[in-house]
Amino acid sequence: MADGKKPPVMKQSRAKLWIRTGILIIFGSIFGLSLYHDILSGIFRLSWAGGIFLPSLVAGFWMSRLVPMQIHTVVEAITFSFDRIYFFLILFLVIMKTLAGRMLGISILADIIMCIILGMMLGRLSGICLRVSDLKKTNFSKRENN
Repeated sequence: MADGKKPPVMKQSRAKLWIRTGILIIFGSIFGLSLYHDILSGIFRLSWAGGIFLPSLVAGFWMSRLVPMQIHTVVEAITFSFDRIYFFLILFLVIMKTLAGRMLGISILADIIMCIILGMMLGRLSGICLRVSDLKKTNFSKRENN
């Protein structure tokens, strides 16, 4: 439990969740259009995308447990810290996708990496949202009942 001082708005869970959602929408739009183009042109298949996306979704959901969260009961806020492991993993995958697609011209590998990135981002964001919701119900609803 953290102290009674109100954390800055940008560190609170609501702001961070909106930022992560925005990033997911941007990546999802860019990668989704690229995947759609490759599926239509026959380079990649939808079944392959699903077969890669689903395990990545599960892995991202599991990774949401690694996000350090702090509960501020006095001000009823939840904050979470920057997750360096996840950041560097996504950064590495984005660089690998760029190298595979643009420099090496291996579109299938770039598509595989895009499916992994999208699955991990969506799974992790979903897991974080569920954790925050559970923490709020568990810690903040007790005060209202007392």
